[in-house]
Amino acid sequence: MAEQPADKKFFENLSGAGKAIGVLTSGGDAQGMNAAVRAVVRMGIYVEAKVYFIYEGYQGMVDGGDNIVEVSWESVSSILQVGGTVIGSARCKEFRTREGRLKAACNLIQRGITNLCVIGGDGSLTGANLFREEWSGLLEELAQSGKIEEEAVKKYVYLNIVGMVGSIDNDFCGTDMTIGTDSALHRIIEVVDAIMTTAQSHQRTFVLEVMGRHCGYLALVSALACGADWVFIPEYPPEEGWEDQMCVKLSENRARKKRLNIIIVAEGAIDSHNKPITSEKVKDLVVQQLGFDTRVTILGHVQRGGTPSAFDRILASRMGVEAVLALLEATPDTPACVVSLSGNQAVRLPLMECVQMTQEVQKAMDERKFCEAVRLRGRSFENNLNTYKLLSHRKPDTELPKTNFNVAVLNVGAPAAGMNAAVRSAIRVGITEGHNMFAVIDGFEGFANGQIKEISWGDVGGWTGQGGSLLGTKRTLPAKYLEKIADQMRINNINALMVIGGFEAYESCLQLAEARARFEEFCIPICVLPATISNNVPGTDLSIGADTALNAIVETCDRIKQSASGTKRRVFIIETMGGYCGYLANMGGLAAGADAAYIFEEKFDIRELQANVEHLTEKMKTSIQRGLVLRNENSNENYTTDFIYQLYSEEGKGVFDCRKNVLGHMQQGGAPSPFDRNFGTKISAKAVQWISKKLRETYRRDEGKVFANTEDSVCLLGMRRRNLLFQPVVELKDQADFVHRIPKEQWWLKLRPLMKILAKYKTSYDVSDSGQLEHVARHSPKEAETVAI
Repeated sequence: MAEQPADKKFFENLSGAGKAIGVLTSGGDAQGMNAAVRAVVRMGIYVEAKVYFIYEGYQGMVDGGDNIVEVSWESVSSILQVGGTVIGSARCKEFRTREGRLKAACNLIQRGITNLCVIGGDGSLTGANLFREEWSGLLEELAQSGKIEEEAVKKYVYLNIVGMVGSIDNDFCGTDMTIGTDSALHRIIEVVDAIMTTAQSHQRTFVLEVMGRHCGYLALVSALACGADWVFIPEYPPEEGWEDQMCVKLSENRARKKRLNIIIVAEGAIDSHNKPITSEKVKDLVVQQLGFDTRVTILGHVQRGGTPSAFDRILASRMGVEAVLALLEATPDTPACVVSLSGNQAVRLPLMECVQMTQEVQKAMDERKFCEAVRLRGRSFENNLNTYKLLSHRKPDTELPKTNFNVAVLNVGAPAAGMNAAVRSAIRVGITEGHNMFAVIDGFEGFANGQIKEISWGDVGGWTGQGGSLLGTKRTLPAKYLEKIADQMRINNINALMVIGGFEAYESCLQLAEARARFEEFCIPICVLPATISNNVPGTDLSIGADTALNAIVETCDRIKQSASGTKRRVFIIETMGGYCGYLANMGGLAAGADAAYIFEEKFDIRELQANVEHLTEKMKTSIQRGLVLRNENSNENYTTDFIYQLYSEEGKGVFDCRKNVLGHMQQGGAPSPFDRNFGTKISAKAVQWISKKLRETYRRDEGKVFANTEDSVCLLGMRRRNLLFQPVVELKDQADFVHRIPKEQWWLKLRPLMKILAKYKTSYDVSDSGQLEHVARHSPKEAETVAI
């Protein structure tokens, strides 16, 4: 193992020897819970702790017996892709009584369990915290009644608790996403996409009811992701007279030749007097006032079902590992914590702070303080709501400001799912800001040929769910057409430019910035939005399109693994795209439960390949039936997919046989995932607002033109850890490897050891970012506009 840097903290120094961890799922089930259970079990065993399943949630803890079972590494094999929870979940009235908690404590003490990992909603986590507070009293009572020895009271004096939030509603304050939310959005969007085709055929209106008794997150984000005409959520009731406003909007959309209307209703939707708004009520209203053919679809438990999305599997795996670290580092003085997600960062927060804030939301809603409820939900929720309001309600032309600025939008590079959502958002926000919006067809090549047209609000209707690039895209860089592009900019009087694409988009804007000395036409605000399945753009942790590609990989890996069920032991070698960037192979490996993922960024030789084959051979001699090995297409020019396939086939003779698959362009196609639709929509809206600000700052009144030639007027909008940042493209030059078209430093490489640990390899894991208990941030409304993602 390499020598460890002195300033970093490595988890090898944390030992679980002599400790016992109990893991349970409680409350409503959510997709991804199994991934979290798997991560806790394997990380716990890795640090030499004993790990126990507690079946049927708190009920199993109270009943004891066969409900609390020590588990092995193999116990969690092949559960990563399974929805729901394999250890069961039940609501338990008995645990709410002290008598029930006494039984639970006694059952845990008998097995020496003093570390609990609870996966559930706020009710489950509140119960766990009360259990922890009462622990020493419960033990004393058990000792007095002779159920446990006095020695046990001293030995097991403290109970450590770490929570992970598993809830499809995303109704827990303190985390951007709860386990299961992304998968539930996948189910909703699959239904909406299917309904759209039938609704268009018949010119119908569909009212969709989604889950969310107290939280409107699913309704709001699915409305944003499918461009719904109207949404009803508990936190933001419609204004008085909403019935007429909604009907006017629906009939206006029909008049604009829109053949369908989608209305999304959260099951807990209310009006401003706290009276329920039901899907049936909305349907009756549309039928009575407009006479439209209207249907209601109630999604119900479909939203809880199905396999977890790639996002949920990675989130749950990261959270599970973090939960074990938190348990190992817990002291009697640290409060019970919950591991959560902030931006792209795993954080620990005091459990009761999160619970109290979650309860405050409900209190604000009960008191009809709806603005306060939205603010308390957090910056992500507030930003979703603001973006939805911007995009869904078109103001009459008379109410729009008029800037007379011309803003052009174009796609560059390979197509990526979510590009169209970003274009739609840019066009609509631009029109709302008062600009004239122009679409450039076929990238910079089309720009040079004058393929530019003005585009209206209605032209981009229904674009969010479309894959690929409707504007057309080419990889051509502007360098060879600079003069022609400058001419077209002058002819069309383009005052600002938004470029949506991958590494080529970044490189293009760098070329335009460097050509400003020769062409004054390029002295305008220019913004790059990263959109590529490879996720290889410097200056951003995530790109539009990468999540959709990751889901395509994971879904295919699941099917491929399933194809071998019932046959003899088999190993699959799978090649992914990504150029020289190993993001898809690495994260796909983590989400699909791969044994190895070969990438360009981490050099490997024949010795490592040999060690991997031997490791897999040993695993296959146990009860494990299937192996998965991913390889990035450009990870090594000599160790090709064929070579690795032949090596594994030869070395595995007699133990397993081998198959190979090259996934190819299926990773680039398909409808965008909810995450990519949402991410593309939000960052695009933010980019247009930045462009508007720069246009105002750089407009020279005396000359009647825009002149921007500072470095900070050509920026890339990227997500960095927790924030969205505008970064000058020139400053990002040093962070890019232009030969291999990848960033020099990539955050996800830190997650590589995670995949290895979960695949039973010994490795070194830098946990310098972990271990800091933070406090729940209460942001001001202004902050929501600037930082939220």
